[in-house]
Amino acid sequence: MAAPSEHVEPPEPESAETTRDPETADTSDSEPAAQDPDEDPDEDPDEDEPPGPRTRETPEDIRLEAIANTVALHPNRDLLVCGDVDGDVYAYSYSCTEGGNRELWSSGHHMKSCRQVRFSADGLKLYSVSRDKAVHLLDAERGQLVTRIRGAHGAPINSLLLVDENILATGDDGGTLKVWDMRKGTAIMDLKHHEDYISDIAVDQAKRILLTASGDGTMGVFNIKRRRFELLSEFQSGDLTSVALMKRGRKVVCGSSEGTIYIFNWNGFGATSDRFAIKAESVECIVPITDNIMCTASMDGYIRAVNLLPNRVIGCIGQHVGEPVEELAKSWDARFLASSAHDQLIKFWDISSLPNTTVNEYRKRKKKDGRMKSLTKKAHGDNDFFSGLVEETEKKEEEEEDEEEEDSDSGSD
Repeated sequence: MAAPSEHVEPPEPESAETTRDPETADTSDSEPAAQDPDEDPDEDPDEDEPPGPRTRETPEDIRLEAIANTVALHPNRDLLVCGDVDGDVYAYSYSCTEGGNRELWSSGHHMKSCRQVRFSADGLKLYSVSRDKAVHLLDAERGQLVTRIRGAHGAPINSLLLVDENILATGDDGGTLKVWDMRKGTAIMDLKHHEDYISDIAVDQAKRILLTASGDGTMGVFNIKRRRFELLSEFQSGDLTSVALMKRGRKVVCGSSEGTIYIFNWNGFGATSDRFAIKAESVECIVPITDNIMCTASMDGYIRAVNLLPNRVIGCIGQHVGEPVEELAKSWDARFLASSAHDQLIKFWDISSLPNTTVNEYRKRKKKDGRMKSLTKKAHGDNDFFSGLVEETEKKEEEEEDEEEEDSDSGSD
């Protein structure tokens, strides 16, 4: 993909002062320098300089050649990597300067669709898994293939998790979980307890317990230290599509194909403690932002901010209009959320103010038009003018709500 041309600063305008001969400088018959008839004496020489590149609130969209199944952001730099349905992996640097996004490298080592990519904790290595049943380790700086495990699974690989710098977990379309020691390139766990694909994998902070979400509607619990299967949760309606830890590891949340978030207590994995329908077509991906706020991606194209306990949809972060969102990723500085969708775009959303959001116990009245509250300027479209109108309207609605709440509070005293 061709990268935008670099911005070149124009040369400095020449000085308007003229050099005079010192012998004639004080003579009375010295004539003033002839003025260029085309030169406007009132014209500012700096006016002809082109303006510098504009600084945006978020990086520009990255347009891809194919649908990206997966996107991962570098742990300490403004870099991202995505894998597409053709099996290609691309690396980009991103910037809020207009025209500042750059393609760094691309890799076509996978023979079939790339399902997931993940950076190592130091950002030097990149792991990828594919429908071709292979696990790849690449040099993240140059995109060169370092290690390939052919036929790592008997079925196409669907999910990937880095447990630590040496241990890797993978799940396939048949429900098999494998845990790899990448120093040896061999599997130290090979267990099949799910009846359908493993959609997502999570691990606790102690790196002891692996949790798997599956298309069979169950969550699996596996002990890495003892290298054994522990249990399956009760069946939920619909596929479980994602799994994440919240509330400092005390709660586990699973997204589902029916738009419900299932909540488990830690060490209470057999049955859900709560469930929360967010009125979405699905919950394809969950990214924790704080201990109680998460962002979810859906087949309906919306990216929602959701609060856990009290269970609330806070509002809309953004959308890929009418296109299913495949994956979300948070930037290293927690400033941006990146999303990949079927419109072949990687989009960026400003989530810097989301951690400061507070959610009250009471439920606010719903908007008259049924739309979710906009949490970013681009939430309901990329047009800055209309996004400003949306912001103003929402501020007025919030003020009205606050007045209503004050009235109700004063009436109850």
